[in-house]
Amino acid sequence: MNTQTQKQPITDDHPPGVAARRPELAAVAAALVTVVLWASAFVGIRAAGEDFTGGALSLGRLLVGSLVLGAFVLARRERLPPRPDVPGLLICGLLWFGVYNVALNEAERRVDAGTAAMLVNVGPILIALLAGLILHEGFPRSLLVGCAVAFTGVVIIGVATSDNGVMASWGTALCLLAALTYAGGVVAQKPLLTRSSALAVTWSACTVGVVACLPFAPTLMNELGEARTSTVAWTLYLGVGPTALAFTTWGYALTRTTAGRMGAVTYLVPPLAIAMGWAVLAETPPAAAFLGGALCLAGAALTRRG
Repeated sequence: MNTQTQKQPITDDHPPGVAARRPELAAVAAALVTVVLWASAFVGIRAAGEDFTGGALSLGRLLVGSLVLGAFVLARRERLPPRPDVPGLLICGLLWFGVYNVALNEAERRVDAGTAAMLVNVGPILIALLAGLILHEGFPRSLLVGCAVAFTGVVIIGVATSDNGVMASWGTALCLLAALTYAGGVVAQKPLLTRSSALAVTWSACTVGVVACLPFAPTLMNELGEARTSTVAWTLYLGVGPTALAFTTWGYALTRTTAGRMGAVTYLVPPLAIAMGWAVLAETPPAAAFLGGALCLAGAALTRRG
């Protein structure tokens, strides 16, 4: 009796589900890098703000970031964004890299790093709303519930870390302006990433921010002469880490998920900023801040569902 050997089909070493999850895991990893670096930026801005005014610090940080990103663009021979994307790049660069940085830097001369992080993080709410309306990303229930939970945490931390509650002060107004321009910049950036790499878009927008901040060049030169070495070091760090690296990893992650979900993930920034502020600047958060931080974490987790 003849027997025939059945050939086993050649299969991938990894189940289809694992392969499908790889881009999602890569996006989460990139988003976490961004979150950690952006949290440290609130501490760096607070420290550098002792010697640099908001405009001068913005120009110094963006110059460093643009040079670092430009070197990688040249080394990788990245193709620059097409001409039709110039208006979007101008909007993103002016709002997110220009106005946002100046407003936040000036705000942190008036409020501590933790409180600034709380106030700026009303931005993801605006991002989710703008992305749903302008980019037609919709309003998934998990996104709305996660935003609501995390925003509750933001409010709790903001109140807990403020001496007199969240008042309508000039610093608070600047933080809210930063949140608004941040949201507008993210929504303007999202379509650009469908046609160009995250590196090319980030460098282009950062360079637009440099040009927008050039009027602060004389101030930067004057303040640089009297700045401490630690302030210069913080400025260099802000340019390399939270600007060049973090904005690129943000763009990479944004190409693999929605603007609303990415914006909601940044709710992780406030609790991290508070912890870093405590460790580096000796700004000790009250007990209630930890409750708010837990809600921020829970809200960010909810936005990743569905």
